[in-house]
Amino acid sequence: MKNTGRWLLGVVAAAALSLAQAQTYPSKPITMVVPLAAGSSLDVVLRIITQKMAENMGQPIVVENLPGAAGMIGAERFMRAAPDGYTLAAFNDAPLTMVPNLRKKIPYDPIKSFAPVGLMVNNSWTLVCNSKLPVKNVAELIALAKSKPGEINYSSGGNGSPQHMAMEIFESMAGIKLTHVPYKGTTQATLDVISGQIPVMFSGTNAVVTQVKDGKLRALATGGATRSPLLPDVPTVAESGLPGYEFVTWMGLFAPANTPKEIIARVNAELVRALDAPDLRERLIAQGVEVKTSTPEQLGALTKSRLAQMAKIIKDAGIHIE
Repeated sequence: MKNTGRWLLGVVAAAALSLAQAQTYPSKPITMVVPLAAGSSLDVVLRIITQKMAENMGQPIVVENLPGAAGMIGAERFMRAAPDGYTLAAFNDAPLTMVPNLRKKIPYDPIKSFAPVGLMVNNSWTLVCNSKLPVKNVAELIALAKSKPGEINYSSGGNGSPQHMAMEIFESMAGIKLTHVPYKGTTQATLDVISGQIPVMFSGTNAVVTQVKDGKLRALATGGATRSPLLPDVPTVAESGLPGYEFVTWMGLFAPANTPKEIIARVNAELVRALDAPDLRERLIAQGVEVKTSTPEQLGALTKSRLAQMAKIIKDAGIHIE
């Protein structure tokens, strides 16, 4: 009985401490980890959101980029952060739902290592090529690829990244073979397509819309079910001869596992509050993303379902990483 009493006292004390921490949270600056390079779609979107959150919460939010290995390096570092709400992370769904299905061993558990906080946005993708590549649409790219199997390179932010997955699915449906050139981040991968060192890639629409409008890149098609409002004259891949093709990703906010539920609830409330602001929504829409909020539980369920969905897609397409 004495041991039971001590256990109950411990539980009550821990609950009281968590509540007290949540009531005073945040009392110091917050670090926001991005497991991708500065200038990536995720980085750009997060910096817009954290600016508003910092204003509302009265504490600075410092964005720390930890790119590499399609997000695995940053995810592993973040996994070891103290679960106190002062180190959070923004993920696109690649490190949590794509990479785990492509690699036999990863340094974290996509479900157990992180505590979901809330969705931020859905992200659209666009198939772009260097403006000097002699193709103007998907049909011409497919024809060129079939005439030169394996000779056309495409870049990505790394093995298992969204750029990689979008193109692998495209190749499978089109019956073509391109050569994958993985980079340590999306910024350099995109710059090398602009310069002509790499002919083609899939990119987050918001990351390339300016270069498309300036003529530095040519948009061949967008990956969503409907056309992007940023590029309304660009057809979807499905419209361009590959019916059924759709590739859309999400971006969400996470905390380390075992972060007190009270703190997660507070951060979720601040995230939703920021995303509900009309001026913030306008800035995000201008970036080509769709604002999408959720509860922590909804994001957790979405992560699990997307993990299973990507497992089927990867298996059906025969995608693997050497």
